[in-house]
Amino acid sequence: MILIFFFIESKSISEPRSGKRKASAAGDTPQKISVSESALESIESRKRKASRERDDSRKRQRIAEPEPRFSVSKRKVTEIEDRPRKRKRVEAETPTKDTTTTTSTSVKTSREELEEKYEQLWPLGEGGFGSVHAGCRTSDDFPVAIKHIPRSNVICKGVTKKGVTLPLEVAVMRRVASGEEGLVGKSAAISLLDYYNLDQELVLVMERPVPSVDLFEYIQENGGFLLEEEAKVLMKQLVEAARELQSKNVFHRDIKVENILLQTGTDVPRLRLIDFGLSCFTNKTSKYRIFYGTPAHIPPEWIQHGTYSAGPTTVWQLGVVLYEMLHRDIAFDTTQFLSQELQISEEFSQNCQDMLCQCLSVDPMQRPSLDELRFHPWLT
Repeated sequence: MILIFFFIESKSISEPRSGKRKASAAGDTPQKISVSESALESIESRKRKASRERDDSRKRQRIAEPEPRFSVSKRKVTEIEDRPRKRKRVEAETPTKDTTTTTSTSVKTSREELEEKYEQLWPLGEGGFGSVHAGCRTSDDFPVAIKHIPRSNVICKGVTKKGVTLPLEVAVMRRVASGEEGLVGKSAAISLLDYYNLDQELVLVMERPVPSVDLFEYIQENGGFLLEEEAKVLMKQLVEAARELQSKNVFHRDIKVENILLQTGTDVPRLRLIDFGLSCFTNKTSKYRIFYGTPAHIPPEWIQHGTYSAGPTTVWQLGVVLYEMLHRDIAFDTTQFLSQELQISEEFSQNCQDMLCQCLSVDPMQRPSLDELRFHPWLT
């Protein structure tokens, strides 16, 4: 799932850089933004200017910029379509052999070993951050996704464990798995099978559920929106997935429709979270001054105060996902929502409207916790 991201440096932020995000096209240059009373106005102006160039953009790619102070991912655009652009769907196929397997996440340094163990097939996507290919494990044809990240683009350098420095994306994915030796596919997060620390690149090998499709494309294939009942089924799973990450002290930082995969081989699609390139470890008291994520989804508290935290931001992102599932062909934008250019439709049930209002509360203290959210009347 390939995304664009760009970085904006804030004069008022002094915290060291701690991660990376999907960015804009490779030619973009860092811009400066101050967290002040005029922050919202300046962001709105910038957004309106960008909208003339990108129409209703819905997809993102990545690039890396040196030492960002404000890191965001930006929706990729199409100049010839008025509706959000459809993304290439994950190829649907049926594994030829039993797919029950266990994770064996280990560091390798040999490209020959990578090529011997996994066969790389067709490209799934490519961007400034690197590329992702479909593939299979040669021993049993188990479908995998192979992600190539140039060494220069590995901005989240990692954490040290038992004397070995793990890339942060690797460390996070190992934490969120069912267990280091757990069965692949049991966690809400997509499973990491192997990683290879090569001289010029980091290569991640992950499970590739088949058949599957990302939520962005699934929405488009269903006419640009989902009915309340279907959105409710997916939202229940999304809340549980977010609670699972929270229980393991992981902050995804960029939950959005493009980073949600649906396994479609059953009557009820199963939701999986993907793309942990911006994720980090967190706790209940952690505060962040550098924003990593999608600019259209910036939580209001960052605009107003220059800080945000994991729990309320995750709930805000879940509200954004629900908003985009229910409103036909509308890409959510925080500044437009705060200025009431985007509103919650009154066509939905009262409980549904209430859930959207609670998740998208401007005051983070007024948003429910993930534990409270699971018991909201709309979901029960």
